[in-house]
Amino acid sequence: MTISVAERAELRTAVGELLAERCTESDVRRVMTSDEGFDRDLWRQLANQGVLGMLVDGAYGGLGFGALELETVAEETGTALLPAPFISSAVLTVALVNAAGSDEDKQRLLPVLADGTAIGTVALTGRSGSWTPEGVDVQAAADGTLTGSAHYVTWGQVADVVLVVARTDDGFGVFEVSVGADGFERSAATVFDPTVRLSTFSFAGTPARRLGTAGWDAAKEALDHAVIASAGEQVGGARRIFDMTVDYLKTRIQFGRQIGSFQALKHMAADLLIEVENATSAAQHAASEKAGNSENADGAVALAGFACAEAYETIAMNAIQMHGGIGFTWEHPAHIFLRRARTGLHLFGGPRLHRERYLVSKGA
Repeated sequence: MTISVAERAELRTAVGELLAERCTESDVRRVMTSDEGFDRDLWRQLANQGVLGMLVDGAYGGLGFGALELETVAEETGTALLPAPFISSAVLTVALVNAAGSDEDKQRLLPVLADGTAIGTVALTGRSGSWTPEGVDVQAAADGTLTGSAHYVTWGQVADVVLVVARTDDGFGVFEVSVGADGFERSAATVFDPTVRLSTFSFAGTPARRLGTAGWDAAKEALDHAVIASAGEQVGGARRIFDMTVDYLKTRIQFGRQIGSFQALKHMAADLLIEVENATSAAQHAASEKAGNSENADGAVALAGFACAEAYETIAMNAIQMHGGIGFTWEHPAHIFLRRARTGLHLFGGPRLHRERYLVSKGA
């Protein structure tokens, strides 16, 4: 279901107001150093707003929205630097259940993901972190047991619903693993960005239950939604750190003048504004093409995958430079945005993979 432009604006406002109140800079700093890494009370409020069930059909307790609404909300979560398993659970896991699960699977899993009582994650890529079929390191035996490891698992330590993409004798399958299953171990990874938690999963003859009969196509569908959500977050974060930098240029005085009046900084700001607008266009175009099941959706998602990630890093790095010494300090939020930007360069494929995918979509 796709809602009107006005309704999407209302959705954006509602989510933005909640995060402005409950996900301030001080909240982010407090939560990102906590044991779980996210605020469960805020998580419940996001569920009450329907944010966690956006991609869940109404028959399973969700809103039944699509890529356009997802990208809109993601811009707000990115603006707030939301430290929570939003993309992991409400996007990647839900989209994979939608694509691979039977009706029984959906009846069992989607309602608890939508209402926030369960948190989901997907173990998809191996140590290479390629997020491609070649990068899958988990093997499923004929009896459904899993062996191997998965890396860069988003929010794996707090997940209640664990889905694993594994190799099978005839391709790939999607499997569900109980968090207490024999031979299943999860360990927290050291992260550069404390607002996004990552884990490593290992499986040693671990019993698993296959969801439906879908293969890599289901994983690709879920990854497409994760890339669109990430692009939205990158746009939101990029615009926020850009606005903060412009405000600083207007108030910082050197040599008796606002530093924003210096020609070099004016030119830098103009260049960064172009980066923000280009990234915004790429993210929203990808969402629109995906929502419309366009034949150009693959290329549009791939374009957003590299354009938004690179723009965010460029803007965050330059923002720190334009802030001068204060931008390098732990007390200033600029470096937190840079850390989130750097994380986005590697999750769900990275610019190199997305560029290759874009060229393939264009027949190059």
